[in-house]
Amino acid sequence: MEKTMDPEMIRKIDSVLGRVKEPESNLPVGELGIIQKFRYNEHKRALYIFANTYGSKKACCFLITKLIESDVMNHVKSELKKEFPELTIRFV
Repeated sequence: MEKTMDPEMIRKIDSVLGRVKEPESNLPVGELGIIQKFRYNEHKRALYIFANTYGSKKACCFLITKLIESDVMNHVKSELKKEFPELTIRFV
């Protein structure tokens, strides 16, 4: 049986998505659709992040795109660890 997240957990996640900015556009990650959804596993004490990665087929842009993406995802993970120090944060 899957439980829903409590309102405080949702508030903290929304706060992280609002304050982490994508450096090229300076828009919050929550507005860009980079994060698709979150899943919380209470038994494993884990928060799973389902990300929608950037897609660039051009070789010249691929490396830069991946570097920016990696930086943004690391920042999201870092901010989530501040909000939820007792949880394991994992990207799926």
